[in-house]
Amino acid sequence: MPTFRDIDEPAAANPDLRMLAELMRKIPQLTETDVAQMLPLWKRRLTLRRGDFLSQVGQVETHLYFMLKGTMRLYMPLPEEDAYTGFAYPGTMVTSVPSFLSGKPSEYCVQALQQCELLAISRADWMRLVEDNANFGRFWRLEMERAVLGLIERQIDLLLPEPQQRLERVLKRSPHLFQLIPKRHIAAYLRMTPETLSRLGAVKS
Repeated sequence: MPTFRDIDEPAAANPDLRMLAELMRKIPQLTETDVAQMLPLWKRRLTLRRGDFLSQVGQVETHLYFMLKGTMRLYMPLPEEDAYTGFAYPGTMVTSVPSFLSGKPSEYCVQALQQCELLAISRADWMRLVEDNANFGRFWRLEMERAVLGLIERQIDLLLPEPQQRLERVLKRSPHLFQLIPKRHIAAYLRMTPETLSRLGAVKS
């Protein structure tokens, strides 16, 4: 379980909250009033070392997190190999989404690939915000729609038999991952060995 630290200073005086505010101001449907209403709800901060878990199988997820620093992998542990579902990196929100939405134990793990710094908002505060604030409600629905579309894209990736096809789809959809995530984790996400990924990369270049 992550260890939280309370955020004591006002949002305007906290550089991490200012970073979150700048990101939120770029969302068309949110106003300055909406952002000001949201910021004080991010009451906690946490640091994870490489290999630490933000969430594990069987844990009920009670927070939504904003990534300030570092990278994380989201995966389902299986007997043969880990089934990767995605990654998180600075400027993104991360949680075990099914557990966060349902209140049921997670079937996924969220693990730090390097030291990570995150902000946290409780599920209760977030859900109250999206229920009471129409603009945040609209934002959350759009995020959930985007997540569903992402899952569909991921299912198509997994169904493709040729490693080259899987690589090309992810390169087109998320080229930034190849700058942020270690090669062996990208390879696992693409269901291929690191050697195959290197060979295909060499062919493409």
